[in-house]
Amino acid sequence: MRLHRNLVFAVVDALGMIFNDEEYADKVIEKVLRYDKRWGARDRGFIAETTYEIVRYKRLYTAIAEVNEPFGREDLFRLFAVWAVLRGIPIPDWKQLDGTPVRRIKGRFDELSKTRKIRESYPDWIEERALAALGAKLWEKESRALNQQANVILRTNTLKVTRETLQQRLAEEEIETTLLENHPFALELVERKNVFTTQAFKEGLFEVQDASSQLVAPYLQVEPGHRVVDACAGAGGKTLHLASLMENKGQLIAMDIYESKLKKLKVRARRNGVHNMEPRVIENTKSIKKLHAKADRLLLDAPCSGLGVIRRNPDSKWKLEPEFLERIKGVQQDILRNYSKMVKPGGKMVYATCSILPEENYDQVAAFLSSEEGAAFTFVKDKKVFASESGYDGFYMALLDKK
Repeated sequence: MRLHRNLVFAVVDALGMIFNDEEYADKVIEKVLRYDKRWGARDRGFIAETTYEIVRYKRLYTAIAEVNEPFGREDLFRLFAVWAVLRGIPIPDWKQLDGTPVRRIKGRFDELSKTRKIRESYPDWIEERALAALGAKLWEKESRALNQQANVILRTNTLKVTRETLQQRLAEEEIETTLLENHPFALELVERKNVFTTQAFKEGLFEVQDASSQLVAPYLQVEPGHRVVDACAGAGGKTLHLASLMENKGQLIAMDIYESKLKKLKVRARRNGVHNMEPRVIENTKSIKKLHAKADRLLLDAPCSGLGVIRRNPDSKWKLEPEFLERIKGVQQDILRNYSKMVKPGGKMVYATCSILPEENYDQVAAFLSSEEGAAFTFVKDKKVFASESGYDGFYMALLDKK
């Protein structure tokens, strides 16, 4: 593989923005890929994938390169050099990479890789928390799995098309996919491509949604004609899935504290052909009280640490702090106790997170059930999804009945 100067410089620019300016990796990649319109798919893929890989293994690479934050431009080139050497890529004769100690890099890698938290690159506090919660055997597998690049998964919009017809339509646009077992709406791309430019996407035939995330909406057991509330809707991936399961019948209320996210959901809903969805901004407690005991089904896709989805957000493990985790656990409990009042007697509720930590998952459900507000509910079942076992994002979901 031959390295091209403009592509390498783009990667170094991106790393500077992510590490030093603390910008979000996905936004940085979007920005950097606009540098040169002449770049093809392979060039753009190199920039994005190389940047993400170095971000993933930041702790390992910085230890090998012996550099510390804040990183100077020379330090960032040293990180890139580590990436190249470990992949057996010849170092070009550029002044920025002059004197790269190839032998020392390989030796340091062998030495440092003996320690898991450095080899898999996790902050001490995440390593300690996950190890205590999951045990050494599971965390060994999970820490590695969460560093794998996430595949592109599509969810069929069954309001408009069947999965088999969608697969055929995509094939006509030179996008090859495979069916996923135990995920009845999912298609997985054989090769990474930009699906947002396809005619199939413009017609609203699919959404990009990880296979694990696609398990949540069916877990709620919605039926056409139900009144369903998605109380932490965000931009609405699961809301749109609920709409398709409801066959556009009944009432689907999408709620969030951020109006900007609900505006994006309205755009997506139009493209998807969703007609039974009503967005509502949660402005205060009155927004919730208006729906007390009125929902047949309630989805609480609660804000969380996001530790289950760091495959697609590798910079999050460097931004996340233990203080945030403690705060968000309080938010999760408040949401469970206050929003659960929207469920009518005989209704059902699903609590879900994209975390793998029990303290955000079953422990929160157990605390809710022992509270005054939770006394009216019974635990039905839950599902823990680990990347190391499923090959997809880490997720948790619990189904509860209201007596």
